[in-house]
Amino acid sequence: MYLEEFNVRFYETDALAHVSNTVLAGWFEAAREPIFRLFTPELDLRNWPLILATYKMDFLQQIFYGHKVEVRTTICRIGSSAFDVHQELWQNQNKCAVGVTTLVHFDFETNKSKPISTDIVEALQKHLKEA
Repeated sequence: MYLEEFNVRFYETDALAHVSNTVLAGWFEAAREPIFRLFTPELDLRNWPLILATYKMDFLQQIFYGHKVEVRTTICRIGSSAFDVHQELWQNQNKCAVGVTTLVHFDFETNKSKPISTDIVEALQKHLKEA
């Protein structure tokens, strides 16, 4: 499991005095950086090997300014060229949101998916979420 902690910034709150739901997509993406580094250690955008195919988020509880949040990231499915990332957002020991993102290993020259190498599959398996 990968763990990433974020401070809730004032501007991330909305008119209802809690964190805007749009902020979570950014936190989840930032918390996927260690996974991105498996595919491109230098995060080389000229040779980016992944595309985002889908993502879904469920909001379970409100998130508030003044308290840090933690994103817990695991892998929940590994296919031949795509994989799913499961993420949970916690604040004050409360699970506030969950999300699943499908990422595809992609070749931009051929405009097609391509198989994930064995060494990267093995690295992803180390973070596989237990059912």
